[in-house]
Amino acid sequence: MKTVLMVAEKPSLAQSIAKILSRGNMSSRKGLNGACSVHEYTGSFIGQSAHFKMTSVCGHVMTLDFIGKYNSWDKVDPAELFSKAPTEKKEANPKLTMVKFLQVEGRGCDCIVLWLDCDKEGENICFEVLDAILPVMNKPRGTERSIYRAKFSSITDTDICNAMNHLGEPNRNEALSVDARQELDLRIGCAFTRFQTKYFQGKYGNLDSSLISFGPCQTPTLGFCVERHDKIQSFKPETYWVLQAKVNPEKESSLTLDWDRVRVFDREVAQMFLNITKMSKEARVESVSKKEKVKQRPLALNTVEMLRVASAALGMGPQHAMQIAERLYTQGYISYPRTETTHYPENFDLKGCLRQQANNPYWAETVNALLSEGINRPRKGHDAGDHPPITPMRAATEAELGGDGWRLYEYITRHFIATVSADCKYLQTTISFSIGPERFTCVGKVVTSPGFTEIMPWHSIPLEESLPRCEKGDLFPIGEIKLLEKQTSPPDYLTEAELITLMEKHGIGTDASIPVHINNICQRNYVTVESGRRLKPTNLGIVLVHGYYKIDAELVLPTIRSAVEKQLNLIALGKANYHQVLEHTLDIFKRKFHYFVDSIAGMDELMEVSFSPLAATGKPLSRCGKCHRFMKYIQAKPSRLHCSHCDDTYSLPQNGTIKLYKELRCPLDDFELVLWSSGSRGKSYPLCPYCYNHPPFRDMKKGMGCNECTHPTCQHSLSMLGIGQCVECENGVLVLDSTSGPKWKMACNKCNVIVHFFENAHKVRVSPETCDLCEAALVDVDFNKAKSPLPGDETQHSGCVFCDPVFQDLVELKHAAMRHPMHRGGQGKRQGRGRGKGRRPGGRVNPKKPKDKMAALAAYFV
Repeated sequence: MKTVLMVAEKPSLAQSIAKILSRGNMSSRKGLNGACSVHEYTGSFIGQSAHFKMTSVCGHVMTLDFIGKYNSWDKVDPAELFSKAPTEKKEANPKLTMVKFLQVEGRGCDCIVLWLDCDKEGENICFEVLDAILPVMNKPRGTERSIYRAKFSSITDTDICNAMNHLGEPNRNEALSVDARQELDLRIGCAFTRFQTKYFQGKYGNLDSSLISFGPCQTPTLGFCVERHDKIQSFKPETYWVLQAKVNPEKESSLTLDWDRVRVFDREVAQMFLNITKMSKEARVESVSKKEKVKQRPLALNTVEMLRVASAALGMGPQHAMQIAERLYTQGYISYPRTETTHYPENFDLKGCLRQQANNPYWAETVNALLSEGINRPRKGHDAGDHPPITPMRAATEAELGGDGWRLYEYITRHFIATVSADCKYLQTTISFSIGPERFTCVGKVVTSPGFTEIMPWHSIPLEESLPRCEKGDLFPIGEIKLLEKQTSPPDYLTEAELITLMEKHGIGTDASIPVHINNICQRNYVTVESGRRLKPTNLGIVLVHGYYKIDAELVLPTIRSAVEKQLNLIALGKANYHQVLEHTLDIFKRKFHYFVDSIAGMDELMEVSFSPLAATGKPLSRCGKCHRFMKYIQAKPSRLHCSHCDDTYSLPQNGTIKLYKELRCPLDDFELVLWSSGSRGKSYPLCPYCYNHPPFRDMKKGMGCNECTHPTCQHSLSMLGIGQCVECENGVLVLDSTSGPKWKMACNKCNVIVHFFENAHKVRVSPETCDLCEAALVDVDFNKAKSPLPGDETQHSGCVFCDPVFQDLVELKHAAMRHPMHRGGQGKRQGRGRGKGRRPGGRVNPKKPKDKMAALAAYFV
């Protein structure tokens, strides 16, 4: 019996596909990484009996990054990133140990069926999965195939079974086009971002952006927003005049006429026309025309149109709308939401999709009428050759989906029903009048067949005042003629919907990446989202774009990126060489980078006007260890300390508050310590600004506070305040927070574990003695007599936090409340509590977590 491994892109997708293929007769278990399940069943595969294992990845298995030293901003010239810096594929999420998981499940398998999303990114993930699994799979015999690719567009029984019966092969060219895009974006983006971030953050203190990023797609996206801003700023309103006439067909009714000249910009000329028309007392009907007109039903729905509507009509940002659409897809409610196609394939089961909606109370009447009278053939749209248009695949209720999920599903369903409905038909009547020598017109519309506007009422023809019955030569008395003075108005800021249209038109990004680029310029503080989801550029966004225009307009114009996207598409089609496209594009941007660096003064001139220099920013906080003058604390992102006398800037941990720490100084460099805190329910620890940026010991890394410092005698260091190994993470040590009293706590110096203990104690100190059982440091606790929880009215006790029965009820494990993820992930192998692995003065050994203690800890820490 063959063993067939099948891999989907997400755990929920794997479960749905396995349920369909096994007809629900499957067993499930958790994989070794805890995130992905494995569903097993037996069945037939290409005419042979087979044992199936269905599992998944969680998006990309690997990510592209620079090797080793090239990830250091301080040690590497950004120009080297274009060619000299080697790259490597690393696990996208090391905590998931996805490669090991895939190899465990793939070992001994005979065949693999790839159920990754059917787009270019999905093809790329196919080969990431194959790279992990092929070395451990059974080798095929002779010319036997062992690699299969399933192509599907929805999670329905029909589509999944059809995909299983028509397996193909993964597309290497499409995967290579994604590899090329990843490498171009990494090298170009990192080089420009590192250079301009270091250059400007070293000079200005109120940029309010932790990263001044550049992206080959992100920057042109920002450029569109700033271009509209510039048009608004440079707009000069002009006064114009409009002639408005009203006639009275009947005694108590009036009809407003539109002037055929529309408007004039000369006051005297307008007054002349008013004087001429005022001489007439009646308006003469010159012509009456009636014409049947059609408002066409919409084209089938693609990704870009869905995102436009979600932003403009539903008030959802593109990123949020895409996340909801992906969830609806994996749950089987809609077809694949990433598609450029607006044309249904000839064999698409339109009636089948429509029947699914026959019982929904919102549109059942419309659907049943279409099914009985016959559906209309959808309009011929664009076939991009990728996926069918976005279509509802099964019925749903508001209670099932709730909130935004229902609102997006409802729009997709109404849009689909509209594509197979009739066009809207109406009768347009146009009456032309003359008042003296001037011509005026009025138009009326009467709906004769509402068609698709019944299901999409927001597209319906607005009700207008009915026009009087009249013929050529009829005369109507004039009610009034007046001159209206008006002014031209500037355009408004771009809406997300308008920006999406511009990006699609100019080839910036793909249907999948457009939401990401828009989200990036919002997160980087380059634009803010105003009411009506309009994108207003910030001062920083405006200065950056103007700076690019000043130095090299092609960095911000869509032309180059559009050309690159075309080359990437040629790679996907097998019509362009991967290496040649990569080399040629990088060479262009390398030249542009060198010119940008040489001409940065041009952008700096704009920055000087808009932002304050570091020396003039922030408030005095702590003393510099070199000159002993006060350094200024700059709160704007990224928060940092700046010594204007030494002209040095020191990075600080982000996403928390910084204050002076008792005016205590670091024994190594004489800098005053500061205290970082993430809030009353979070973590806090002291740090030396100099040591934080320039680690003093070999086993310390940049960005470590005193709670990770291995100084053997400093009273704030890990050596003096460390208690024991973290109860959850591998590398952390629980360190006493000596500032936390009277609500004392110790916190892991790597993860977000916090242990609250000895509330209301007068003093808590870490003893030089260690526990005989677990080798953690003992703790000396001193309570006030009135508040002592110790037995026998004792006020002092020394013992192990983990093992001492007296302390059992006084210890509680929690997790820090963080506004953002930890400012730095804990990496590297723990070296214990002393410097290196030895003992510190006083004889304390490194705290260890005994293997048999975990059950006991779980009982203590509730």
